[in-house]
Amino acid sequence: MGCGIIGRKRSRALGSARLVVCADIAVERAKSLAAEFPGAAATADWRDAIRHPDADIVIVATTNDSLADITLSAVQAGKQVLVEKPAARFSGELKPVIDAARRAKRLVRVGFNHRYHPALRKARELFEAGALGEMMFVRGRYGHGGRIGYEKEWRANPDLSGGGETIDQGVHLIDLARWFLGDFSEVSGFAHTYYWNMPVDDNGFMMLKTPRQQVAFLHVSCTEWKNLFSLEIYGKKAKLHIEGLGGSYGPERLSYYRMLPEMGPPETTIWEYPMEDDSWRLEFAEFLEDIRLGRAPSANLEDAKAALEIVEKIYALNHEDL
Repeated sequence: MGCGIIGRKRSRALGSARLVVCADIAVERAKSLAAEFPGAAATADWRDAIRHPDADIVIVATTNDSLADITLSAVQAGKQVLVEKPAARFSGELKPVIDAARRAKRLVRVGFNHRYHPALRKARELFEAGALGEMMFVRGRYGHGGRIGYEKEWRANPDLSGGGETIDQGVHLIDLARWFLGDFSEVSGFAHTYYWNMPVDDNGFMMLKTPRQQVAFLHVSCTEWKNLFSLEIYGKKAKLHIEGLGGSYGPERLSYYRMLPEMGPPETTIWEYPMEDDSWRLEFAEFLEDIRLGRAPSANLEDAKAALEIVEKIYALNHEDL
C-alpha cells in the first residue's frame, strides 16, 4: 500500500517473496511500480489489494494518517503486515491494531529499518557480547535540511503526519535508544518550529531517562542543512559511535573505543561500510523468518507504541510553542 519512494524501496527488497498487487490513490503510480514486476496487478483502492487471494503479506507505506487503519484491516483479513514507522499518528490508534493482531494470531512488524544498517548491527553485536559493560547513556543526532516547498508537503500537515520532525525522524532515534537502554520512565524535552513556515515542529530535543538513571540525549532536525546521523553509545568499559547512513548522510562508519586499564587514549577499532544500504532487504528477510517460525517480530507494535508515547509527551510539554 503506497507506491512512493518508500513503497518502491520495499518492493525491491522482497527477496524470495513475490509482489502480486500494488495499491496507491494515484493509480498511475501503482501501475508504474507494478510494471516492474511481471504479473503484478495495480489498483487505486487498498481494500482491493488486501482482498487479493494471492496476497499473504501486506506492506503499508502510506502517509501516517492511514497506517493504523490499513494495518488493522489487513490483520482482520488474515494477513501478516509490515507497516512503516511510526505505524500511526498517535499511540491510541495502535491499541485496536494490537488487540486485533493478538486475536487473529497475525504478525505485525514495524519498519524500524535503521536497526538493520551494518554499523548498527555490528554495534548491537558488541553490545550483546558485553563489550561496553554496564550502560550509562546514549547521545543521538539525526537531521536533514529539507528542500524547496518542504513546508507544503504532507509531513507539514498535522492531520496527515501527527506532528513534525519529532515524530518523523525522532521515532528512529527513540527506537534505537530503547534498543540499547530499554524503556524510559521519565521524558522531558522541547519541540519547536524555528525556520519552516508550517504548523509542526522542525526541531525536537529530548532527554529520556530509564528507572536506572540511564539517559538518552536526542536531537532531530530538518534545519540541519548538511544531512547528519550520529549515535554515540556509552558504557563503563567502552564507547560506540555510529556515523552516517550512506548517500547524502555520508559514509557509514562504526568506531569502537575500548577503555584500557590504565585509562588514557582508548584502544580504537573502526569499521567502514561503503556498500549500498541493504537494511530494507535484511529487515524483510527477518520478517519472512518471523512468519516461518511463528515468532514475534523484534521491532513490533509495542515498540512503535512506546516511541509514540514519548513523542506525545514531548508535544504535550510544548504544545503552546508549536
